[in-house]
Order: sequence, then structure tokens, then C-alpha cells
Amino acid sequence: MTEHHVYVIECADGTFYTGYTTDVDRRVAEHDAGEGAKYTRGRTPVTLRHVESFDSRSAAMSREHAIKSLSRAEKEELVGEGSGEG
Repeated sequence: MTEHHVYVIECADGTFYTGYTTDVDRRVAEHDAGEGAKYTRGRTPVTLRHVESFDSRSAAMSREHAIKSLSRAEKEELVGEGSGEG
């Protein structure tokens, strides 16, 4: 069974990008090479900050949408940068 992943990367400018993939390592490498989403081009290098795995594409896509709807502070908390950490 194919695993479906939602990931959050941090771009060189400090912004977050959330995406969906079935191969996290390949996708992050594509972003780093400037071959990923238009948003991440010119914002390299990127750093993988968070991954969640799902059994179905629909569950992963729903979670991707939910993460994209989060505020900056909520995303920071998700990736472990929140004020309650460290």
C-alpha cells in the first residue's frame, strides 16, 4: 500500500510551505533543486520540518488543507518552534 505524506518545509527566507507527496525525500530534493513548487523556487535551500503519514490520499489532502489554513504561530507550534518548546 502506498503511503501518502503531508510535509512542511521551511524556506531560506523563513517562510513555511506545506505540500503532499508519496515520497518525502524525493520531493524535498526537488524543492531544493528549484524544481518543486513555484513558491519554493528562489527560496532555497529548504529544510524539512514536519511530516505526517496517511493510508489514503484523501486523508492526506484533507490534512494538507488544514495545515495550510493554520496561522503562522500555529504552524510554528506544529513544527516545534512554539513558545512552549525548548
